[in-house]
Amino acid sequence: MREITETFWDSSLEELKQGYIEETHSFVCLLCGKQVEKGIIYPLNDVLYEAERFMRYHIESEHGSVFDYLLSLNKKLTGLTDHQSNLLRLFYEGKNDKDIQKELEIGSASTIRHHRFALKEKERQAKIFLTLMDLLKEKDKHAPAIVPPHKTANMLDVRYDITHEESEKVVKKCFKDGRLINFPRKEKQKLVVLRQITNQIDPEQTYSEKALNEILKSIYEDFVTIRRYLIEYGFLDRKPDGSAYWIKK
Repeated sequence: MREITETFWDSSLEELKQGYIEETHSFVCLLCGKQVEKGIIYPLNDVLYEAERFMRYHIESEHGSVFDYLLSLNKKLTGLTDHQSNLLRLFYEGKNDKDIQKELEIGSASTIRHHRFALKEKERQAKIFLTLMDLLKEKDKHAPAIVPPHKTANMLDVRYDITHEESEKVVKKCFKDGRLINFPRKEKQKLVVLRQITNQIDPEQTYSEKALNEILKSIYEDFVTIRRYLIEYGFLDRKPDGSAYWIKK
């Protein structure tokens, strides 16, 4: 399951912009977790890449760009409306205000300038908020470690307010030898259980309904309920006719 990790959230603005961090022996992609070992030359299409350049190639080929990845995140994570996301995408593509106005069929070029101003104001607010939170970290010694939500979460609300310690307790309580003993009623606990089940499904595979059911059946007898909740919570995706299922990325 592809999640937004603690490393992602703990990274600096510059690290997030480049999409990877440098560790002692490797470069790590913040978008998917791929590691590229230092000191190795990576051949690709008759070109030799040193490790850091190969990591940049990985981000370009697998994620398009860091901008594309971030803009694709749930609006609860970005804090952007669909309209603001569309504007940012067009600005990033280098479109001028007149072209954007025609493409979106809204107002006039001056309307686009107003939106630019509003986004700039949002940027200023974000800088102040980030500074406040950084200062708070120096003083708040009692803040619990919250499990980060998965990238494809359909809804981000109080259900995701769960610590690592609480999550581990739920797993120990609800699972035995890899099988789910009972499916909890509490929404927070459901989320933990579904996350644990998703970890047992290959994220690189596409499954028929029968194949997926066999996996889920080996974990819990009411596999239909589990499958439904995996889709509802944004862990799984499927074709409209139910002929194929895969881990949502």
